[in-house]
Amino acid sequence: MTSRNPSYLPGLLSGADMILSQEQALARKSASPGPFEELFFANTGRMANKWIHYLPFYDSILAPYRGKPIRMLEIGVFQGGSLDLWRTYFGPDAVLYGIDIDPACAARRTPPNEVRIGSQADPKFLKAVVAEMGGVDIVLDDGSHVAAHQRTSFGVLWPLLNVGGLYIIEDLHSSYWPKWGGGLRRPGSGVELVKSLIDDMHAWFHDEDESLADRRQLGVITIGNSIAAIQKIDDRLAPGHYRTGVVAD
Repeated sequence: MTSRNPSYLPGLLSGADMILSQEQALARKSASPGPFEELFFANTGRMANKWIHYLPFYDSILAPYRGKPIRMLEIGVFQGGSLDLWRTYFGPDAVLYGIDIDPACAARRTPPNEVRIGSQADPKFLKAVVAEMGGVDIVLDDGSHVAAHQRTSFGVLWPLLNVGGLYIIEDLHSSYWPKWGGGLRRPGSGVELVKSLIDDMHAWFHDEDESLADRRQLGVITIGNSIAAIQKIDDRLAPGHYRTGVVAD
């Protein structure tokens, strides 16, 4: 067995342990940064807080949605900076809403962005916000990071997500921290939610029913360190393989 120094185990670190200096953040900047990464590092407006390795992840998965009239719901407003960055990134035709439990966040918006105050663990509130938006194409869960809240939000919002949309869950490392309702392989955590979705995607090949999402609507699941994006598709046919070319002699 390989011996490891516990001080280097990510599960033993907290978010506060990983706050970077400007020098450290710039050292992690991509050699060829994409548009969102560039916007983040150039930001001089409202404060935005992102893990640096999320930035190229966003640029990769969200590129097809730029410049389109998408409807995005961001769970967790903080200082409002990320909503402003998403506005610049997606363009003037996007409908952007944020939700937060902190009443002060209601003022942390730049029109036409909207902020509504309520809990991501309140199904009635979530449904009302999506109805006000006129539907939703992208959900970004950067809220409480509490396992039970992540699961409630997904259970409510995934059925409301438009076909072709993305459901993104940030800060999945909280799944390993007991104070956030997590623990390694603990049932009900955000990471276990994503694992269950992978099982649901492969429900064609095992004899248990889907637990969270219909196999026919699960497209690509993209996973990075502490972040996952689940694509919603339209009625996938059962998998099948096919041969082309000629049979060798």
